[in-house]
Amino acid sequence: MNGVQIAAEDLSLFGKDVWWLVLIKAVFCFAFLMVTVLFSIVWERKVVAWMQLRIGPNRHGPWGLLQSLADGVKLMLKEDIVVKRADKVVYILAPIIAAVPAFMAIAVIPFGPSDNQVSIFGQRTTMQLTDLPIAMLYVLAVASVGIYGIVLAGWSSGSTYPLLGGLRSCAQMISYEIAMGAAFASVFLYSGSMSTSKIVEAQGDRWFIVLLPVSFIIYVVTMVGETNRAPFDMPESEGDLVGGFNTEYSSIKFALFMLAEYVNMVTVSSVATTLFLGGWRAPAPISTYWEGANHGWWPMLWFVLKVQLLLFFFIWLRGTLPRVRYDQLMKLGWKVLIPVSVVWLMLVATVRALRNERYDFSEIVLYVGGGVVAILLLSLIVDVFRDRKGKAAEAAGAGGAAEAFDPLAGGFPVPPKPGQHLAPVPRRRPRGERELIVSGGPNNDSDREEGAEDV
Repeated sequence: MNGVQIAAEDLSLFGKDVWWLVLIKAVFCFAFLMVTVLFSIVWERKVVAWMQLRIGPNRHGPWGLLQSLADGVKLMLKEDIVVKRADKVVYILAPIIAAVPAFMAIAVIPFGPSDNQVSIFGQRTTMQLTDLPIAMLYVLAVASVGIYGIVLAGWSSGSTYPLLGGLRSCAQMISYEIAMGAAFASVFLYSGSMSTSKIVEAQGDRWFIVLLPVSFIIYVVTMVGETNRAPFDMPESEGDLVGGFNTEYSSIKFALFMLAEYVNMVTVSSVATTLFLGGWRAPAPISTYWEGANHGWWPMLWFVLKVQLLLFFFIWLRGTLPRVRYDQLMKLGWKVLIPVSVVWLMLVATVRALRNERYDFSEIVLYVGGGVVAILLLSLIVDVFRDRKGKAAEAAGAGGAAEAFDPLAGGFPVPPKPGQHLAPVPRRRPRGERELIVSGGPNNDSDREEGAEDV
């Protein structure tokens, strides 16, 4: 793409389909999400069982492939309980609010090229339901609406633990969507568009995962946090909150929350594929030696394979990493992801501005490298002064009387405040340093059996 000109938004191919073709596309998008969710649940249980040396589901259907369908039927047939103290209207609407927006984002995801139209019952059309000049802003807006379902579910249940889960989800959403927006902005600068089809077209020569690797890493971390998946599953951490925001839900309403989580996994994987992995484009070795790889119905195959690869990454994380603490989650979001994403966005904007001014590549590297070195020097100076202040505070605390600290204040363990220290805990000495006291002679047989020859 020419760096001087911004891509013109030519979306004239969309909005011209007949009504029944639009209906077929909408049904296909819904069916694609549902089938992918059913497969992902079985795949997750199989892969995690393989990682943990277990068998996994193997009863329902061939190789247990119908296990997730059986679970769905079981949840729908269970008794639907409405909590007595709940706000019934909001309590019932919350699962719907969480599930419906999860299906809406797929409408702007391209499954194939917009110029190479395919034929469906004799009608030429694009392999995409619709597209917008601000399609990615639409995706962000829809993802934000889905969080309200979780927050309202925790609030309307009339219970403490669901409320805590809803509040955790709200804070987590705010923390990670800022960094996600900054990662999107880097893609917008390079593609010159917010349209999903135009972003994929801009990756014809090189995928954005190569040009913008930091943005891809930031988005991968944030999409795990946005979908409340391990190790960032704070809103529904069973060990802390007895299930989190969905504690008081059962039957089909609980199934809707579970469905929303897996549909969101498919959605964010589709967005990552579109923005960074070339979308529907075939990988370089295939597209190099096969000219028809990106024509006809083949682009849908490459898109599905990339989405499944990212879903496997979700499953891999769940079976590998333990859940982080909530303070670690907030620290990662506010102190690491947001500063890194903002600095990276500034660097990307600088490179794009220099390229638009026709600067040589060596000059761009010089300017950008000088800016990075300056930032590193400033951070080094700040760290040096911070260490000096910390050492001075420690020296002052050591010189004065240490503040008394009761770890069981209020009847439950509390962490020490700044300047307070836990009392030393008596430790048992190692066996080699302990002196063996015997009642008989110093070297009798019973002592030798216990390894006390040197006493």
